[in-house]
Amino acid sequence: MKVKVISVLEDNYMYLVIEESTRDAVAVDAAVPKRLLEIVRKEDVVLRAVLSTHHHWDHARGNEELVRLCPGLRVYGADERIGALTHRVAPDEELTFGAIRVRCLFTPCHTSGHMCYFMWEDGSPDAPALFSGDTLFVGGCGRFLEGTAEQMYANFTQVLGNLPKETKVFCGHECTVRNLKFALKVEPENEAVKKKLAWARQRDDEDLPTVPSTLQEEFLYNPFLRVTEEAVQKFTGRKEPVEVLRALRTEKDNFKKPKERPHPQAMLAFDWGLFAPFLEKK
Repeated sequence: MKVKVISVLEDNYMYLVIEESTRDAVAVDAAVPKRLLEIVRKEDVVLRAVLSTHHHWDHARGNEELVRLCPGLRVYGADERIGALTHRVAPDEELTFGAIRVRCLFTPCHTSGHMCYFMWEDGSPDAPALFSGDTLFVGGCGRFLEGTAEQMYANFTQVLGNLPKETKVFCGHECTVRNLKFALKVEPENEAVKKKLAWARQRDDEDLPTVPSTLQEEFLYNPFLRVTEEAVQKFTGRKEPVEVLRALRTEKDNFKKPKERPHPQAMLAFDWGLFAPFLEKK
């Protein structure tokens, strides 16, 4: 099983999972059809299915076009709002694509129909993979847009937390540096956070992805998975795990975005006075 990490839009990831013996492939969160099909052709594989984690446009907007361009393509998901849906999956349903096994893990909260996909090959020495959409990020988690802290806590403790610790985590967005800056605010003495943040900043400088991480790593530095730790509880002023998680999400929602650097060409335009006519008072 080979996973191609494909960066699209502002900070999204979509994935192409290739069954190397048959050269069949499945895509996860196919937001940009043209880019996906370029990779499909380059890898010389046949796209058999699309797995959508949730209905948001930046994860599922390419489904209709892909179905049009690839007759017979199957689109799997747990929410009727997912475009071009052909197969609605149930919690813990298992799918098979050649040697690739998929377990559908229902994780409502970011959206009410959010599904993560756990993939593995029987007998393979490679670690299994979790495609976590907008439920679990490297160093963070998704916003509680259509659900509750209780649901997200259950997602982390009863669903994802029970997966093998060596599981590779492939999330829906590249937001690792900002997530870890928040994690450092929560646990300023956490050496795992400091080390991972330094690594992520270097990857960011080199324009390289920070995925995948592993579940084992996430429990070391992701504050949303560390709600029973004393330092995290102290930061939130709460003790009960669900309340800690709720407080963390509120703090993260209010966490300041880093200041964006002005575009160099825009700065030159200001220096040369090119915007002056538009800025003059009438």
